Amino acid sequence: MNVKRVALLGATGSIGRQAIEIVERSPDLELCGLLSGSRPLDALAAAHGVAHAQVGGDATALLEACEPDVVLNAIVGFAGVGATLWTLERGVTLALANKESLVAAGELAVAAHARGGGLLLPVDSEHSALFQCLEGRSADVVESLVLTASGGPFRGRTRAELERVTVAQALAHPTWSMGRKITVDSATLANKGLELIEAHWLFGLPYERIETVVHPTSIVHALVRFRDGSLLAHLGHPDMRVPISFALSYPRRAATPVPRLDLAAGLELRFEAPDLDVFPMLRLAREAGERGGTFPCAYNAANEVAVAAFLDGRIGFLDIAATVERVLAAVDGAPARDLADLAEVDDEARRIASGSRALA
Repeated sequence: MNVKRVALLGATGSIGRQAIEIVERSPDLELCGLLSGSRPLDALAAAHGVAHAQVGGDATALLEACEPDVVLNAIVGFAGVGATLWTLERGVTLALANKESLVAAGELAVAAHARGGGLLLPVDSEHSALFQCLEGRSADVVESLVLTASGGPFRGRTRAELERVTVAQALAHPTWSMGRKITVDSATLANKGLELIEAHWLFGLPYERIETVVHPTSIVHALVRFRDGSLLAHLGHPDMRVPISFALSYPRRAATPVPRLDLAAGLELRFEAPDLDVFPMLRLAREAGERGGTFPCAYNAANEVAVAAFLDGRIGFLDIAATVERVLAAVDGAPARDLADLAEVDDEARRIASGSRALA
């Protein structure tokens, strides 16, 4: 039996913890490297016999040392871009949970993937679902991709009702259990905006052929429309262990302990259009993606700054989108030639966001 050596980046976060559960259940997977942002890893490394564990710092140094077969990149935010580019460039299989890598560095990542020739397996539930619906089908039979959004905790609210929502309310997601940053992104619909840009780079379709709909129960994770008028949908309980397991065990699709859908019990498969006036972060993401260059990088950087400020109680919920819109109006969006260029754009967008009226 061939055993895959897995480097787990973001080992102590929500994705990391669930990935460890998957590895523990799989005799053909073993951890060879662990990275966390700030939490100690001594006990976890000892429990799994991992010689290469690192807290903070450059993830690529860990990857060079542990020589993985698979890299699960679950680092939060722009900090994960370097590890994604390293993995793609070397043709190592990448299980990608860090959507910001493709949002901020889409062109660079696609070029690195082409040079490396390895597998790129999305871990986001929506993109994993699209990957599975598209697998083995040529792009010319696809009409469009459909990303589903839960709508978050504020679905159906008006802008006036969102003026005084609290951090605790924003973190009360109705269907998913996630980290604080991504949960706020779900509440603003920024997460769906990031996923929209990620889908463009993952599947090579123009933005006008990528749709977003609100699906409150999160049972349908994504759909694909085909040119004959049919749709394929990926359904399941909202449990991240499924896409994590799919990516780590690909192509054999290992068993998971996730509860099965009881179709006879009745399922509500209701869909509705997102309210782009109340939740402008989705509109801003599409505009940034269509403008191209480094506008998506600026969008991501500004959002990271604004969400951190909201979680710290320094700005209101609606100020998140206002901050991002000001940053997108201020940057020039010129394409990045390399990671250093991209880092400069990221830094500039963060400076502008930190100095915006919303954060002043």
